[in-house]
Amino acid sequence: MPAASFLKSAAVPRDFPPDTGREVAFVGRSNSGKSTVVNAVAGARKLARVSKTPGRTQLVNFFSLAEGRRLVDLPGYGFARVAPDVQARWRRSLEAYLAERDSLVGLVVTMDIRRGVTALDEQLLRWLTSRRALPVAILLTKADKLSRSAAIARQRELEAELGSDFELVRFSAVSGEGIDKTQALIERWLSAPK
Repeated sequence: MPAASFLKSAAVPRDFPPDTGREVAFVGRSNSGKSTVVNAVAGARKLARVSKTPGRTQLVNFFSLAEGRRLVDLPGYGFARVAPDVQARWRRSLEAYLAERDSLVGLVVTMDIRRGVTALDEQLLRWLTSRRALPVAILLTKADKLSRSAAIARQRELEAELGSDFELVRFSAVSGEGIDKTQALIERWLSAPK
């Protein structure tokens, strides 16, 4: 995957870059490891801002991979220590991006493997499948926090719960598990004809 560089941040849809080319977006519950995943996949330690405090990604952040190819780090959903009006703005930007962005060709959803599918994850996945026909990969993040056998068992449980509509990938930025597989998925989505 080519090196990524910061392109721009947008608080509202009118500030998004032109809706051309191809984008893969990352979305997930606050503190699910989304920005860490972006950095690991892009091979850059400080591309997306990472924090232990939920809600640090407050804007829609666009990163350029090559001409017309981008990664997008979306604000997390769910618990975050921010004001309700900020959460409402995030929700509007997130919905506008996911529903209306023509250049969006794939979505990576991050879920902490230890937490599993939350009500907000289910809501997002239902909303997505009713609105867009996008390929979706679910990264089971923080897999290094479980033993290998426990992580495999947890993945099987979640595959049974979620069905076959989504590709599940065990992921750990610490051990490197799942990075190559995620990069290959993203490359396939960015390269496929529209």
